Amino acid sequence: MRVFGVDIGGTGIKGAPVDIEDGTLAAPRFRIPTPRPADPESVARTVAQVVEHFDWSGPVGATFPAVIKSGVARTAANVDPSWVDTDVSATLSTALGSALGGTEVSVVNDADAAGVAEMAFGAGRDTSGLVVMTTFGTGIGTALFLHGQLVPNTELGHLEIHGHDAETKASEAAREREDLSWDKWAKRVNRYLATVEALLWPDLIIIGGGASKKADKFFDHLQLRTKVVPAQLQNDAGIIGAALVAVGDQTRPRPVPRPARRRGPATRPPGGRRP
Repeated sequence: MRVFGVDIGGTGIKGAPVDIEDGTLAAPRFRIPTPRPADPESVARTVAQVVEHFDWSGPVGATFPAVIKSGVARTAANVDPSWVDTDVSATLSTALGSALGGTEVSVVNDADAAGVAEMAFGAGRDTSGLVVMTTFGTGIGTALFLHGQLVPNTELGHLEIHGHDAETKASEAAREREDLSWDKWAKRVNRYLATVEALLWPDLIIIGGGASKKADKFFDHLQLRTKVVPAQLQNDAGIIGAALVAVGDQTRPRPVPRPARRRGPATRPPGGRRP
């Protein structure tokens, strides 16, 4: 089964059809720069252009850099502030409906989508317990999973550390802006991850975003008790995760089944009769 995934980012909007059985792209992804300003009408029009490029007809999922509640953006990171309290799902569905005829779009937070993909087909596959996915790019995105189920809309990239919003000091954008060496930047990343580790005691930390492609430059400098691994799907994670969300409710945690209790053998009083 193929589903279309769109990854809406601060610098680019990219998409492709996804084979959701194995998490691969069914065609090379197509990318258009994010419009300026990135207001709802302009972004929706660009998303429609990406989908139209493939002459697509069928389910569509999209990531969005914001807290998403029932399809509505409650924050706006790296897009126009006019998105706050906008029904992203309805806005994109209307744009695609005009272009393609009645396509409904499922929307999920961008870091959550990347995490969903990594848990299904990447570095978190078959991992139980508590998993934290972090994306280091323009900011720091996070996704939290308990026994494979997503706890949506965590904003752990905004933890305050030494009086600063973590992503202003430890994102990849901060490294580039301040021209930090990999060693110095790794110390900031380690401080941030150690704070997350102390709060949550995860079983696995996955590092994604643009930094995951350069893991060899800073992973050796990380000193954490938790196992830390680079994401495997890299730039395709958002597209794949969006497609997965479009065909199933991946954003609601489900209870983990408990093993059935075994009753001990029945005891009888002397004489062989039950009381």
